[in-house]
Amino acid sequence: MRFALWALIALAATPVLAQNAPPTVVTPPGEGMMDKPCPADQRGLNFAHPYVRQYDWAWQCRFAEADKQLAQRPRVVFIGDSITENWVGLAPSLFVSGAVGRGISGQTSPQILVRFYQDVVRLKPKVVHIMIGTNDLAGNTGPSSPEMYTNHVTAMVDLAQANGIAVVIGSILPAAKFPWKPQLMPAKQVVALNTWLKAFAKTRGAAFADYHAALVNAEGGINPDLAPDGIHPNAKGYAVMEPIAKAAIAEAEKLGAKKR
Repeated sequence: MRFALWALIALAATPVLAQNAPPTVVTPPGEGMMDKPCPADQRGLNFAHPYVRQYDWAWQCRFAEADKQLAQRPRVVFIGDSITENWVGLAPSLFVSGAVGRGISGQTSPQILVRFYQDVVRLKPKVVHIMIGTNDLAGNTGPSSPEMYTNHVTAMVDLAQANGIAVVIGSILPAAKFPWKPQLMPAKQVVALNTWLKAFAKTRGAAFADYHAALVNAEGGINPDLAPDGIHPNAKGYAVMEPIAKAAIAEAEKLGAKKR
């Protein structure tokens, strides 16, 4: 029953997962601590796959090899959930000139915090773009509180700034409802968390990218022409977001330069 629920969330929460297919069978490469703990073939895995749920809750293996193969220090690392993951494919022009994506569909802030050192700090970017919260509000990894969420965001910013990485905090995108959790009405919670994120960014000398203001409609969601399911932007939606991201990254670089 538990896996059935997570499988339903996976299918609803991200448009890129294959539907109506049984989970790929993946086995661990061994037991205990080892030099190479990741499966050699990760095709067919997603955040709700039984292997990931049991053996790699934060899915640290997702980008482990890609992180090692980066030829040079990235200018910007984008870390987040499906909204960040899909951005790479639907608006690739942003992910050139040293920008890399480290988004994983379905993830919540505690999962992203677990892999933050590996997928951000260790890469030594000039800037990190952090955009998380949709799946916390949806409860993808269970119930949580606003304080839990803000603690996780604070810890990520602490890690970044302690290592000389300038920070962009992206707002949570508008959401009137979640297709995979239709009983929830998160619009007011989104606004409340974004109010905190904006104030927090200011106190920490981080840039704030206000995507919410650019995308929100009268119902507190996103119009279907920008996000067909009300959550995940399409190419047109990302076109609205891109100049906001670029401006925030430039601001973060200036703020970071002042601190050095």
